[in-house]
Amino acid sequence: MSPTSPESDRPVIVLVAPEHHDILCSEFDRYRRDYNVVLVKSAGEAKTTAIDFRDAHKKIALIVFESRMPDFPLFAAIGKVREFVPTARRLVVSHISNFTEDSEMLRLGMATGKIDARLLIPQGSRDEEFHYAVTELLSDWGSTVPAPDVEFARVVTPTTDLATVTVRDYLDRMGMAYSVVSPDSPEGREVLDDYAEAGLGEPVYPVCWSRGRFVSSASDPRQILTAFFGRPDEIDVTTEVDLAIVGAGPAGLAAAVYGSSEGLNTVVVESEVIGGQAGTSSMIRNYLGFPRGISGMRLAQRARMQAINFGTRFFSGWPVTELIPGTDGEPHTLCTEGGDIRAKAVVIASGVAYRRLPVAGVEDLVGRGVYYGAAMGAASEMHGRHVFVVGGGNSAGQAAMHLARYASSVTILIRRTDLAATMSDYLIQQITYNPRIDVRPCCEVIDAGGEDRLAWVDLRDTVTGTVDRMDAAGLFLLLGAAPHCEWLPDTIQLDSHSFVLTGRDTAPESWVEGRPPSSLATSVPGIFAVGDIRAGSMKRVAAAAGEGSGVVPAVHRWLE
Repeated sequence: MSPTSPESDRPVIVLVAPEHHDILCSEFDRYRRDYNVVLVKSAGEAKTTAIDFRDAHKKIALIVFESRMPDFPLFAAIGKVREFVPTARRLVVSHISNFTEDSEMLRLGMATGKIDARLLIPQGSRDEEFHYAVTELLSDWGSTVPAPDVEFARVVTPTTDLATVTVRDYLDRMGMAYSVVSPDSPEGREVLDDYAEAGLGEPVYPVCWSRGRFVSSASDPRQILTAFFGRPDEIDVTTEVDLAIVGAGPAGLAAAVYGSSEGLNTVVVESEVIGGQAGTSSMIRNYLGFPRGISGMRLAQRARMQAINFGTRFFSGWPVTELIPGTDGEPHTLCTEGGDIRAKAVVIASGVAYRRLPVAGVEDLVGRGVYYGAAMGAASEMHGRHVFVVGGGNSAGQAAMHLARYASSVTILIRRTDLAATMSDYLIQQITYNPRIDVRPCCEVIDAGGEDRLAWVDLRDTVTGTVDRMDAAGLFLLLGAAPHCEWLPDTIQLDSHSFVLTGRDTAPESWVEGRPPSSLATSVPGIFAVGDIRAGSMKRVAAAAGEGSGVVPAVHRWLE
Protein backbone atom coordinates (compact mmCIF):
# COMPACT_ATOMS: atom_id res chain seq x y z
CA MET A 1 0.00 0.00 0.00
CA SER A 2 1.42 3.39 -0.99
CA PRO A 3 1.99 6.23 1.51
CA THR A 4 -0.69 8.27 -0.31
CA SER A 5 -3.50 5.73 0.14
CA PRO A 6 -6.58 6.60 2.29
CA GLU A 7 -5.19 4.54 5.16
CA SER A 8 -1.86 6.35 5.16
CA ASP A 9 -2.78 8.77 7.95
CA ARG A 10 -2.59 5.89 10.40
CA PRO A 11 0.75 4.88 11.93
CA VAL A 12 2.32 2.05 9.95
CA ILE A 13 3.19 -1.52 10.88
CA VAL A 14 5.48 -3.11 8.29
CA LEU A 15 5.58 -6.91 8.07
CA VAL A 16 8.78 -8.17 6.42
CA ALA A 17 7.66 -11.75 5.88
CA PRO A 18 9.16 -13.69 2.98
CA GLU A 19 7.86 -17.11 4.04
CA HIS A 20 5.14 -17.00 6.69
CA HIS A 21 3.29 -13.89 5.55
CA ASP A 22 -0.06 -15.68 5.60
CA ILE A 23 0.22 -16.36 9.35
CA LEU A 24 1.53 -12.89 10.19
CA CYS A 25 -1.05 -11.06 8.06
CA SER A 26 -3.77 -13.03 9.79
CA GLU A 27 -2.35 -12.25 13.25
CA PHE A 28 -2.01 -8.54 12.50
CA ASP A 29 -5.56 -8.22 11.17
CA ARG A 30 -6.63 -7.14 14.65
CA TYR A 31 -4.47 -4.00 14.36
CA ARG A 32 -5.84 -2.78 11.02
CA ARG A 33 -8.46 -0.51 12.57
CA ASP A 34 -5.78 1.72 14.11
CA TYR A 35 -2.71 1.00 11.99
CA ASN A 36 -1.87 0.77 8.31
CA VAL A 37 -0.48 -2.80 8.10
CA VAL A 38 1.84 -3.18 5.09
CA LEU A 39 3.33 -6.46 3.84
CA VAL A 40 6.67 -6.77 2.05
CA LYS A 41 8.62 -9.94 1.34
CA SER A 42 12.27 -8.93 1.38
CA ALA A 43 14.71 -6.60 3.10
CA GLY A 44 15.13 -4.62 -0.11
CA GLU A 45 11.39 -3.98 -0.27
CA ALA A 46 11.37 -3.04 3.41
CA LYS A 47 14.09 -0.43 2.83
CA THR A 48 12.22 1.07 -0.14
CA THR A 49 8.98 1.12 1.84
CA ALA A 50 10.66 2.79 4.80
CA ILE A 51 12.11 5.50 2.55
CA ASP A 52 8.76 6.08 0.86
CA PHE A 53 6.92 6.51 4.15
CA ARG A 54 9.67 8.71 5.57
CA ASP A 55 9.62 10.97 2.51
CA ALA A 56 5.83 11.19 2.76
CA HIS A 57 6.20 12.21 6.45
CA LYS A 58 4.31 9.14 7.64
CA LYS A 59 5.01 7.46 10.95
CA ILE A 60 6.22 3.85 11.11
CA ALA A 61 5.51 2.47 14.57
CA LEU A 62 6.70 -1.13 14.26
CA ILE A 63 8.67 -3.28 11.81
CA VAL A 64 8.24 -7.03 12.17
CA PHE A 65 11.00 -9.13 10.58
CA GLU A 66 10.97 -12.84 10.03
CA SER A 67 14.24 -14.27 11.29
CA ARG A 68 15.21 -15.58 7.84
CA MET A 69 15.64 -13.05 5.01
CA PRO A 70 16.12 -14.12 1.36
CA ASP A 71 18.33 -11.20 0.25
CA PHE A 72 20.37 -10.08 3.29
CA PRO A 73 21.52 -11.50 6.63
CA LEU A 74 18.93 -10.56 9.27
CA PHE A 75 20.86 -7.89 11.16
CA ALA A 76 22.17 -6.34 7.96
CA ALA A 77 18.56 -6.09 6.80
CA ILE A 78 17.48 -4.51 10.09
CA GLY A 79 20.37 -2.05 9.89
CA LYS A 80 19.40 -0.93 6.40
CA VAL A 81 15.83 -0.19 7.46
CA ARG A 82 16.78 1.28 10.84
CA GLU A 83 18.88 3.91 9.08
CA PHE A 84 15.74 5.48 7.64
CA VAL A 85 13.23 4.93 10.47
CA PRO A 86 15.30 4.84 13.70
CA THR A 87 12.30 5.50 15.97
CA ALA A 88 10.31 2.46 14.79
CA ARG A 89 10.33 -0.49 17.19
CA ARG A 90 11.96 -3.63 15.79
CA LEU A 91 10.50 -7.08 16.41
CA VAL A 92 11.93 -10.36 15.08
CA VAL A 93 9.72 -13.42 14.89
CA SER A 94 10.87 -17.01 14.34
CA HIS A 95 8.87 -19.95 13.08
CA ILE A 96 8.88 -22.87 15.47
CA SER A 97 10.99 -24.88 13.02
CA ASN A 98 13.79 -22.29 13.33
CA PHE A 99 13.23 -21.03 16.86
CA THR A 100 15.87 -23.11 18.65
CA GLU A 101 18.49 -22.54 15.97
CA ASP A 102 17.79 -18.77 15.92
CA SER A 103 17.70 -18.36 19.68
CA GLU A 104 21.36 -17.52 20.37
CA MET A 105 21.61 -15.13 17.41
CA LEU A 106 18.48 -13.27 18.54
CA ARG A 107 19.62 -13.18 22.15
CA LEU A 108 22.79 -11.42 21.03
CA GLY A 109 20.65 -9.07 18.92
CA MET A 110 18.66 -8.13 22.00
CA ALA A 111 21.79 -7.76 24.13
CA THR A 112 23.40 -5.37 21.65
CA GLY A 113 20.24 -3.33 21.08
CA LYS A 114 19.80 -4.28 17.43
CA ILE A 115 16.24 -5.42 18.08
CA ASP A 116 13.64 -4.53 20.70
CA ALA A 117 12.00 -7.95 21.08
CA ARG A 118 12.05 -11.51 19.74
CA LEU A 119 9.03 -13.81 19.65
CA LEU A 120 7.79 -17.14 18.37
CA ILE A 121 5.33 -16.89 15.49
CA PRO A 122 1.90 -17.90 16.87
CA GLN A 123 1.02 -21.54 16.34
CA GLY A 124 -2.71 -21.13 16.85
CA SER A 125 -5.47 -18.61 17.44
CA ARG A 126 -5.61 -16.17 20.36
CA ASP A 127 -1.90 -16.19 21.20
CA GLU A 128 -2.34 -13.37 23.68
CA GLU A 129 1.23 -13.56 24.97
CA PHE A 130 2.39 -12.70 21.45
CA HIS A 131 -0.04 -9.80 21.18
CA TYR A 132 0.76 -8.58 24.69
CA ALA A 133 4.37 -8.12 23.56
CA VAL A 134 3.30 -6.41 20.33
CA THR A 135 1.00 -4.05 22.24
CA GLU A 136 3.82 -3.20 24.65
CA LEU A 137 6.07 -2.25 21.74
CA LEU A 138 3.35 -0.10 20.18
CA SER A 139 2.66 1.55 23.53
CA ASP A 140 6.37 2.23 24.01
CA TRP A 141 6.53 3.82 20.55
CA GLY A 142 3.36 5.83 21.14
CA SER A 143 4.71 7.34 24.35
CA THR A 144 7.58 8.94 22.40
CA VAL A 145 5.57 10.37 19.48
CA PRO A 146 5.88 14.20 19.38
CA ALA A 147 2.28 14.70 18.21
CA PRO A 148 0.05 11.96 19.67
CA ASP A 149 -3.27 11.08 18.04
CA VAL A 150 -5.01 11.20 21.42
CA GLU A 151 -3.81 13.93 23.75
CA PHE A 152 -4.54 14.28 27.45
CA ALA A 153 -2.84 17.64 27.72
CA ARG A 154 -2.05 20.60 25.51
CA VAL A 155 0.68 23.15 26.17
CA VAL A 156 0.26 26.57 24.57
CA THR A 157 3.42 28.64 24.33
CA PRO A 158 4.97 31.13 21.89
CA THR A 159 8.52 29.93 22.60
CA THR A 160 10.42 26.93 23.93
CA ASP A 161 11.80 28.45 27.12
CA LEU A 162 12.95 26.76 30.32
CA ALA A 163 9.43 26.81 31.79
CA THR A 164 8.05 25.01 28.72
CA VAL A 165 10.85 22.44 28.78
CA THR A 166 10.17 21.78 32.48
CA VAL A 167 6.43 21.36 31.89
CA ARG A 168 7.07 18.97 29.00
CA ASP A 169 9.50 16.97 31.10
CA TYR A 170 6.91 16.67 33.88
CA LEU A 171 4.21 15.53 31.45
CA ASP A 172 6.58 12.99 29.88
CA ARG A 173 7.45 11.59 33.29
CA MET A 174 3.76 11.42 34.22
CA GLY A 175 3.13 9.40 31.04
CA MET A 176 0.62 11.91 29.69
CA ALA A 177 0.28 12.23 25.92
CA TYR A 178 0.39 15.91 25.04
CA SER A 179 1.04 18.37 22.23
CA VAL A 180 2.82 21.73 22.21
CA VAL A 181 1.10 24.40 20.09
CA SER A 182 1.60 28.10 19.45
CA PRO A 183 -0.97 30.70 20.56
CA ASP A 184 -1.65 31.52 16.89
CA SER A 185 -2.49 27.95 15.85
CA PRO A 186 -6.13 26.76 15.69
CA GLU A 187 -5.46 24.40 18.60
CA GLY A 188 -3.81 27.17 20.60
CA ARG A 189 -6.61 29.67 19.94
CA GLU A 190 -9.16 27.07 21.02
CA VAL A 191 -7.41 26.66 24.38
CA LEU A 192 -6.98 30.41 24.88
CA ASP A 193 -10.64 31.10 24.04
CA ASP A 194 -11.73 28.59 26.67
CA TYR A 195 -9.16 30.07 29.06
CA ALA A 196 -10.71 33.52 28.63
CA GLU A 197 -14.25 32.18 29.04
CA ALA A 198 -13.17 30.60 32.32
CA GLY A 199 -12.32 34.09 33.60
CA LEU A 200 -8.69 33.30 34.33
CA GLY A 201 -7.38 36.68 33.16
CA GLU A 202 -4.31 37.26 31.03
CA PRO A 203 -2.57 33.99 30.14
CA VAL A 204 0.86 33.42 31.63
CA TYR A 205 2.75 31.22 29.20
CA PRO A 206 3.05 28.34 29.01
CA VAL A 207 -0.65 27.65 29.48
CA CYS A 208 -1.48 24.01 30.13
CA TRP A 209 -4.86 22.45 29.45
CA SER A 210 -5.68 18.92 30.54
CA ARG A 211 -8.97 17.02 30.53
CA GLY A 212 -11.05 20.18 30.57
CA ARG A 213 -8.99 21.80 33.32
CA PHE A 214 -6.53 24.68 33.10
CA VAL A 215 -3.37 25.34 35.00
CA SER A 216 -3.39 29.09 35.47
CA SER A 217 0.39 29.34 35.41
CA ALA A 218 2.07 26.26 34.04
CA SER A 219 5.40 28.00 34.51
CA ASP A 220 5.09 26.60 38.03
CA PRO A 221 5.02 22.82 37.45
CA ARG A 222 3.71 22.35 41.00
CA GLN A 223 0.34 23.60 39.79
CA ILE A 224 0.20 20.81 37.21
CA LEU A 225 1.07 18.19 39.82
CA THR A 226 -1.36 19.61 42.38
CA ALA A 227 -4.15 19.53 39.79
CA PHE A 228 -3.71 15.76 39.63
CA PHE A 229 -2.57 14.80 43.12
CA GLY A 230 -3.91 17.48 45.48
CA ARG A 231 -2.33 19.26 48.46
CA PRO A 232 -0.97 17.79 51.69
CA ASP A 233 -3.28 20.07 53.70
CA GLU A 234 -6.18 17.96 52.43
CA ILE A 235 -5.19 15.59 55.22
CA ASP A 236 -6.90 16.27 58.53
CA VAL A 237 -3.92 17.31 60.65
CA THR A 238 -5.80 16.52 63.84
CA THR A 239 -5.28 12.85 62.98
CA GLU A 240 -2.09 11.00 62.16
CA VAL A 241 -1.19 8.45 59.51
CA ASP A 242 0.65 5.24 60.24
CA LEU A 243 3.33 5.75 57.61
CA ALA A 244 4.52 8.83 55.72
CA ILE A 245 7.01 8.28 52.89
CA VAL A 246 9.12 11.14 51.58
CA GLY A 247 9.92 10.50 47.93
CA ALA A 248 8.23 8.46 45.21
CA GLY A 249 11.11 6.83 43.40
CA PRO A 250 11.37 3.02 43.26
CA ALA A 251 12.18 2.78 46.98
CA GLY A 252 9.31 5.02 48.08
CA LEU A 253 6.84 3.36 45.72
CA ALA A 254 7.78 -0.11 46.94
CA ALA A 255 7.37 1.01 50.56
CA ALA A 256 3.96 2.46 49.66
CA VAL A 257 2.78 -0.75 47.96
CA TYR A 258 3.90 -3.03 50.79
CA GLY A 259 2.89 -0.65 53.57
CA SER A 260 -0.63 -0.01 52.33
CA SER A 261 -1.15 -3.63 51.26
CA GLU A 262 -0.40 -4.67 54.85
CA GLY A 263 -3.00 -2.34 56.31
CA LEU A 264 -0.95 0.74 57.13
CA ASN A 265 -2.57 4.13 56.54
CA THR A 266 0.07 5.37 54.08
CA VAL A 267 0.83 8.77 52.54
CA VAL A 268 3.57 9.60 50.01
CA VAL A 269 4.90 13.15 49.57
CA GLU A 270 7.00 13.78 46.45
CA SER A 271 8.71 17.07 45.57
CA GLU A 272 8.52 16.49 41.82
CA VAL A 273 7.09 13.78 39.58
CA ILE A 274 6.30 10.30 40.87
CA GLY A 275 9.04 7.97 39.69
CA GLY A 276 12.11 9.94 40.76
CA GLN A 277 15.26 9.76 38.65
CA ALA A 278 14.37 6.24 37.55
CA GLY A 279 11.21 7.67 36.00
CA THR A 280 13.33 9.52 33.43
CA SER A 281 14.96 6.30 32.13
CA SER A 282 13.86 5.56 28.59
CA MET A 283 14.29 1.79 28.96
CA ILE A 284 15.40 -0.33 31.92
CA ARG A 285 16.44 -3.70 30.50
CA ASN A 286 17.64 -5.51 33.62
CA TYR A 287 14.67 -5.11 35.96
CA LEU A 288 13.41 -8.48 37.19
CA GLY A 289 10.32 -9.78 35.39
CA PHE A 290 10.45 -7.57 32.28
CA PRO A 291 12.37 -9.54 29.64
CA ARG A 292 11.80 -6.89 26.97
CA GLY A 293 12.57 -4.07 29.39
CA ILE A 294 10.32 -1.32 30.72
CA SER A 295 10.62 2.44 30.70
CA GLY A 296 11.03 4.19 34.02
CA MET A 297 7.84 6.12 33.36
CA ARG A 298 5.80 2.93 32.84
CA LEU A 299 7.31 1.31 35.92
CA ALA A 300 6.41 4.34 38.03
CA GLN A 301 2.89 4.49 36.57
CA ARG A 302 2.19 0.87 37.39
CA ALA A 303 3.67 1.08 40.88
CA ARG A 304 1.64 4.24 41.62
CA MET A 305 -1.61 2.61 40.52
CA GLN A 306 -0.76 -0.51 42.50
CA ALA A 307 -0.21 1.57 45.64
CA ILE A 308 -3.37 3.62 45.05
CA ASN A 309 -5.39 0.42 44.69
CA PHE A 310 -4.21 -0.54 48.18
CA GLY A 311 -5.17 2.86 49.58
CA THR A 312 -1.99 4.97 49.41
CA ARG A 313 -2.51 8.73 49.01
CA PHE A 314 0.01 10.67 46.91
CA PHE A 315 0.84 14.37 47.13
CA SER A 316 3.16 15.43 44.35
CA GLY A 317 4.89 18.77 43.83
CA TRP A 318 5.36 19.50 47.54
CA PRO A 319 8.92 19.20 48.85
CA VAL A 320 9.24 18.54 52.55
CA THR A 321 10.91 21.58 54.11
CA GLU A 322 11.34 20.19 57.61
CA LEU A 323 11.03 16.95 59.55
CA ILE A 324 10.26 17.41 63.24
CA PRO A 325 10.80 14.18 65.20
CA GLY A 326 8.13 13.33 67.71
CA THR A 327 8.98 13.07 71.39
CA ASP A 328 7.31 11.30 74.30
CA GLY A 329 5.14 9.18 72.02
CA GLU A 330 4.04 12.09 69.83
CA PRO A 331 4.01 11.54 66.03
CA HIS A 332 6.66 12.90 63.71
CA THR A 333 5.71 15.96 61.62
CA LEU A 334 6.52 16.58 57.96
CA CYS A 335 6.25 20.25 57.02
CA THR A 336 5.45 21.36 53.47
CA GLU A 337 4.26 24.63 51.96
CA GLY A 338 0.96 22.91 51.28
CA GLY A 339 0.38 21.70 54.83
CA ASP A 340 1.81 19.43 57.53
CA ILE A 341 1.54 15.67 57.87
CA ARG A 342 1.72 13.87 61.23
CA ALA A 343 2.90 10.28 61.08
CA LYS A 344 3.74 7.52 63.54
CA ALA A 345 6.57 6.34 61.26
CA VAL A 346 8.50 8.08 58.48
CA VAL A 347 10.47 6.53 55.63
CA ILE A 348 13.00 8.83 53.96
CA ALA A 349 13.17 7.81 50.29
CA SER A 350 13.90 11.20 48.76
CA GLY A 351 16.69 9.93 46.52
CA VAL A 352 19.36 12.15 45.01
CA ALA A 353 19.59 14.87 42.37
CA TYR A 354 21.97 15.28 39.45
CA ARG A 355 25.02 17.37 40.26
CA ARG A 356 25.26 20.72 38.53
CA LEU A 357 28.05 21.46 36.08
CA PRO A 358 29.94 24.56 37.33
CA VAL A 359 30.36 26.11 33.87
CA ALA A 360 28.74 29.52 33.35
CA GLY A 361 28.14 29.05 29.63
CA VAL A 362 26.30 25.80 30.35
CA GLU A 363 24.05 27.18 33.06
CA ASP A 364 23.02 30.12 30.85
CA LEU A 365 21.59 27.69 28.27
CA VAL A 366 19.63 25.32 30.51
CA GLY A 367 16.34 24.63 28.74
CA ARG A 368 17.73 25.90 25.43
CA GLY A 369 19.73 22.88 24.36
CA VAL A 370 21.21 22.08 27.78
CA TYR A 371 19.28 19.69 30.00
CA TYR A 372 19.85 18.05 33.37
CA GLY A 373 18.66 14.47 33.16
CA ALA A 374 17.30 12.60 30.17
CA ALA A 375 14.72 15.31 29.22
CA MET A 376 12.65 12.82 27.22
CA GLY A 377 10.55 15.49 25.55
CA ALA A 378 13.61 17.21 24.11
CA ALA A 379 14.87 14.06 22.36
CA SER A 380 12.46 14.36 19.42
CA GLU A 381 13.85 17.84 18.68
CA MET A 382 17.29 16.37 18.02
CA HIS A 383 16.47 14.85 14.61
CA GLY A 384 19.60 14.86 12.46
CA ARG A 385 21.65 16.80 15.01
CA HIS A 386 24.79 16.20 17.07
CA VAL A 387 24.26 15.76 20.81
CA PHE A 388 26.44 15.03 23.82
CA VAL A 389 25.67 13.10 27.02
CA VAL A 390 27.86 13.77 30.06
CA GLY A 391 28.00 10.90 32.55
CA GLY A 392 29.03 7.28 32.78
CA GLY A 393 26.20 5.68 34.79
CA ASN A 394 23.25 3.62 33.63
CA SER A 395 21.04 6.70 33.34
CA ALA A 396 23.53 8.24 30.91
CA GLY A 397 23.67 5.03 28.88
CA GLN A 398 19.89 4.77 28.69
CA ALA A 399 19.64 8.43 27.66
CA ALA A 400 22.22 7.90 24.91
CA MET A 401 20.33 4.90 23.53
CA HIS A 402 17.09 6.87 23.47
CA LEU A 403 18.67 9.94 21.87
CA ALA A 404 20.24 7.76 19.17
CA ARG A 405 16.76 7.08 17.81
CA TYR A 406 16.61 10.75 16.80
CA ALA A 407 20.05 12.39 16.67
CA SER A 408 22.52 11.78 13.85
CA SER A 409 25.26 11.23 16.44
CA VAL A 410 25.48 10.88 20.21
CA THR A 411 28.78 11.26 22.05
CA ILE A 412 29.09 10.12 25.65
CA LEU A 413 31.64 12.19 27.56
CA ILE A 414 33.33 10.62 30.60
CA ARG A 415 36.32 11.54 32.78
CA ARG A 416 37.33 7.89 33.24
CA THR A 417 39.13 5.79 30.64
CA ASP A 418 36.08 3.59 29.97
CA LEU A 419 32.55 2.78 31.11
CA ALA A 420 33.19 -0.59 32.75
CA ALA A 421 33.38 0.65 36.34
CA THR A 422 30.13 2.65 36.29
CA MET A 423 27.74 1.18 33.72
CA SER A 424 26.00 -2.20 33.40
CA ASP A 425 27.50 -4.55 30.84
CA TYR A 426 24.26 -4.88 28.85
CA LEU A 427 24.23 -1.13 28.22
CA ILE A 428 27.92 -1.08 27.27
CA GLN A 429 27.22 -3.78 24.69
CA GLN A 430 24.30 -1.87 23.23
CA ILE A 431 26.34 1.34 23.04
CA THR A 432 29.28 -0.50 21.43
CA TYR A 433 27.12 -1.88 18.64
CA ASN A 434 25.12 1.30 18.00
CA PRO A 435 26.70 3.10 15.01
CA ARG A 436 25.31 6.47 16.14
CA ILE A 437 26.95 6.43 19.59
CA ASP A 438 30.59 7.16 20.40
CA VAL A 439 32.30 7.28 23.79
CA ARG A 440 34.94 9.96 24.41
CA PRO A 441 37.00 9.11 27.52
CA CYS A 442 39.17 11.41 29.65
CA CYS A 443 37.12 14.42 28.65
CA GLU A 444 35.28 17.29 30.31
CA VAL A 445 33.07 20.18 29.21
CA ILE A 446 34.72 23.53 29.97
CA ASP A 447 32.45 25.92 28.03
CA ALA A 448 29.35 26.10 25.86
CA GLY A 449 27.61 28.81 23.88
CA GLY A 450 25.19 29.94 21.23
CA GLU A 451 23.06 32.99 20.54
CA ASP A 452 19.52 31.81 21.26
CA ARG A 453 20.27 28.21 22.14
CA LEU A 454 23.17 25.80 22.41
CA ALA A 455 25.34 25.77 19.27
CA TRP A 456 28.76 24.53 20.46
CA VAL A 457 30.66 23.00 23.35
CA ASP A 458 34.33 23.18 24.28
CA LEU A 459 35.78 19.82 25.34
CA ARG A 460 39.09 19.47 27.14
CA ASP A 461 41.16 16.28 27.09
CA THR A 462 42.12 15.70 30.74
CA VAL A 463 45.32 13.88 29.70
CA THR A 464 46.77 16.15 27.01
CA GLY A 465 44.98 19.40 27.92
CA THR A 466 43.94 20.05 24.32
CA VAL A 467 40.60 21.80 23.76
CA ASP A 468 38.22 21.07 20.86
CA ARG A 469 35.20 23.15 19.93
CA MET A 470 32.37 20.91 18.67
CA ASP A 471 29.02 21.74 17.07
CA ALA A 472 26.25 20.67 19.46
CA ALA A 473 22.47 20.90 19.41
CA GLY A 474 21.98 19.15 22.74
CA LEU A 475 23.95 18.67 25.94
CA PHE A 476 22.39 16.22 28.41
CA LEU A 477 23.97 16.23 31.86
CA LEU A 478 23.69 13.11 34.05
CA LEU A 479 26.51 13.76 36.44
CA GLY A 480 25.89 11.44 39.34
CA ALA A 481 24.25 11.64 42.71
CA ALA A 482 24.08 14.53 45.15
CA PRO A 483 21.92 14.06 48.27
CA HIS A 484 19.87 16.96 49.64
CA CYS A 485 19.32 16.46 53.34
CA GLU A 486 19.18 20.05 54.55
CA TRP A 487 15.55 19.52 55.62
CA LEU A 488 16.48 16.75 58.05
CA PRO A 489 17.01 17.43 61.78
CA ASP A 490 20.50 17.31 63.25
CA THR A 491 19.56 14.20 65.22
CA ILE A 492 19.49 12.15 62.02
CA GLN A 493 23.11 11.23 61.39
CA LEU A 494 24.71 11.65 57.95
CA ASP A 495 28.01 10.45 56.53
CA SER A 496 30.73 12.76 55.20
CA HIS A 497 28.93 12.98 51.83
CA SER A 498 25.55 13.83 53.44
CA PHE A 499 23.95 10.44 52.87
CA VAL A 500 21.73 9.13 55.69
CA LEU A 501 23.34 6.61 58.03
CA THR A 502 21.34 3.57 59.11
CA GLY A 503 21.78 0.46 61.25
CA ARG A 504 25.29 -0.33 62.48
CA ASP A 505 26.69 2.64 60.55
CA THR A 506 25.11 5.05 63.04
CA ALA A 507 27.23 6.33 65.92
CA PRO A 508 27.26 3.93 68.92
CA GLU A 509 26.28 6.72 71.31
CA SER A 510 22.85 6.81 69.64
CA TRP A 511 22.27 3.08 70.13
CA VAL A 512 19.65 1.96 72.64
CA GLU A 513 21.02 -0.27 75.42
CA GLY A 514 24.10 -0.92 73.30
CA ARG A 515 22.09 -2.26 70.39
CA PRO A 516 22.22 -0.60 66.95
CA PRO A 517 19.07 0.30 65.04
CA SER A 518 17.74 -2.20 62.51
CA SER A 519 19.49 -2.17 59.14
CA LEU A 520 17.23 0.48 57.55
CA ALA A 521 16.49 2.53 60.67
CA THR A 522 18.15 5.90 61.28
CA SER A 523 19.52 7.29 64.51
CA VAL A 524 16.02 8.59 65.39
CA PRO A 525 13.51 5.90 66.45
CA GLY A 526 10.58 5.59 64.06
CA ILE A 527 12.40 7.22 61.14
CA PHE A 528 13.86 4.99 58.41
CA ALA A 529 15.85 5.55 55.19
CA VAL A 530 15.82 3.54 51.97
CA GLY A 531 17.10 3.83 48.41
CA ASP A 532 19.72 6.18 47.00
CA ILE A 533 19.57 8.62 49.94
CA ARG A 534 20.83 5.92 52.30
CA ALA A 535 24.59 5.64 52.85
CA GLY A 536 25.93 2.42 51.36
CA SER A 537 22.95 1.73 49.07
CA MET A 538 23.60 0.08 45.71
CA LYS A 539 22.12 2.87 43.52
CA ARG A 540 20.14 0.46 41.34
CA VAL A 541 16.38 0.37 40.72
CA ALA A 542 15.93 -3.22 41.89
CA ALA A 543 17.99 -2.62 45.03
CA ALA A 544 15.95 0.47 45.87
CA ALA A 545 12.69 -1.42 45.39
CA GLY A 546 14.03 -4.21 47.60
CA GLU A 547 14.88 -1.79 50.39
CA GLY A 548 11.48 -0.11 50.07
CA SER A 549 9.65 -3.39 50.51
CA GLY A 550 12.09 -4.59 53.17
CA VAL A 551 11.59 -1.57 55.43
CA VAL A 552 7.90 -2.31 56.03
CA PRO A 553 8.48 -5.15 58.55
CA ALA A 554 10.73 -2.79 60.53
CA VAL A 555 7.96 -0.16 60.45
CA HIS A 556 5.50 -2.76 61.77
CA ARG A 557 7.85 -3.64 64.63
CA TRP A 558 8.18 0.03 65.54
CA LEU A 559 4.42 0.58 65.47
CA GLU A 560 3.89 -2.43 67.70
